[in-house]
Amino acid sequence: MSERKVYVIQHIAGTQAGNPKINIIGAQKYGEFKFLLPEFSQMIFSPGPLIFKLKNLVRNFKPTDYLLLTGDPAIIGVVCCLVSDLTNGKFNLLKWDRQEK
Repeated sequence: MSERKVYVIQHIAGTQAGNPKINIIGAQKYGEFKFLLPEFSQMIFSPGPLIFKLKNLVRNFKPTDYLLLTGDPAIIGVVCCLVSDLTNGKFNLLKWDRQEK
């Protein structure tokens, strides 16, 4: 049986500069990280190819895996829809908690 994965929708803002704005290390207890997109990805520039790429990146998502909601809200929405199609609407979400950090 394969280990659970945490699909991180986008690299955390500031990652490329070496200074991520939030710490997501605590999410590693839910599974191995799989980053889907770079931090500066935007839905508005070319939605068709981006959606095709995302569909390919999440094709192995299992109901026991997790989505870590990071980045552009439009991309988060698309990824949730794609994963929902694969899992009949049942999937796990993680989000960064500002108070708990």
